[in-house]
Amino acid sequence: MTKFGNNTLFGLIHDYLKLYLPKQRKLSPNTIRSYREALELLVDFVKEKKSVPLQDVTFEMLTADTIIAYLDYLENERGCSVATRNNRLAAVRAFIVYAADRDVTTVFIRSELKKVPVKKPDKVEVIGYMSMAAITAIVEQTDVATPKGVRDRFFMILMYDTGARIQEMIDITLCDLRIGKTPIITLHGKGNKIRSVPLMEKTVQHLQKYLSIFHPEPYRNEDRLFYTVSNGKRNPLSASCIRLFLKQYGAAARELSLEVPANVYPHLWRHSRAMHLYQQGMNLILVSEWLGHANLETTQVNAHADTEHKRKAIAAATPPGNPLHTKLSPERFTVTDEDLLKRLTGLR
Repeated sequence: MTKFGNNTLFGLIHDYLKLYLPKQRKLSPNTIRSYREALELLVDFVKEKKSVPLQDVTFEMLTADTIIAYLDYLENERGCSVATRNNRLAAVRAFIVYAADRDVTTVFIRSELKKVPVKKPDKVEVIGYMSMAAITAIVEQTDVATPKGVRDRFFMILMYDTGARIQEMIDITLCDLRIGKTPIITLHGKGNKIRSVPLMEKTVQHLQKYLSIFHPEPYRNEDRLFYTVSNGKRNPLSASCIRLFLKQYGAAARELSLEVPANVYPHLWRHSRAMHLYQQGMNLILVSEWLGHANLETTQVNAHADTEHKRKAIAAATPPGNPLHTKLSPERFTVTDEDLLKRLTGLR
């Protein structure tokens, strides 16, 4: 029987994930999830490498050699990219800095991490995007005679039209929509940043059809725009569900058009919309702001663009006939089950 409060590592992981990141740093759920995944993979790797129970993994085991082996494991066995490898290292470093500031006995680990280099990629990764023909081919795989087909088609059209990230799409509620003379949708992005994006006329038409099926009045403004029903209860549409139907429609479309890439994933739609806007002459600074980026590294210039300016630029880039127109004390808990330990410390 081991109290995880007696293990400095898990006590600090708990406070880091459950208190520091969400309450002091006020990071978004997605960012916290990334830190959690990096730390969970790390402790699981050390457990297997040292052949010890999870609760016996300690700071002393986090040597530079172990961290490097962990990063190599991510890249070579899990198939992670160099960018993902470096992101995982950054997450581990951030936690170790936090730990060293709160427990002097962990300072030596901080020194160990300085020996772990960031890996340089062999080549610059080229961001892919889809042609308009490919996007249209994928969208047309939906069966609009069924509610699911209507939902999936509108989801793809809205994701393309707005260039929204997958989590931004999931988080949309009915109160984020403003349908009137100038239709606008509010997106909640990374770091709790909010931006307003204009909707094209064709998108609004698909929206109204979707609402008539999935949100007939009366409805609550706080309801999620996209949802699934399980056991009579509405649940937000999950990221895994979205990735699955995009992959399925992509595979079906690829049989008809070789312009459709072999791997169709959510962020590809965002890349594609941004590229199409840029190719049609939309100012790069405006594209950056429209995407919700904090800055534009290529120009180091800040600019402001109002909604109507965005609308005109987007409309110009969309062909008229286009269908896409209280703090917990770790010492309170006694655990031996590894899954429970992860849940208590915030790794799950």
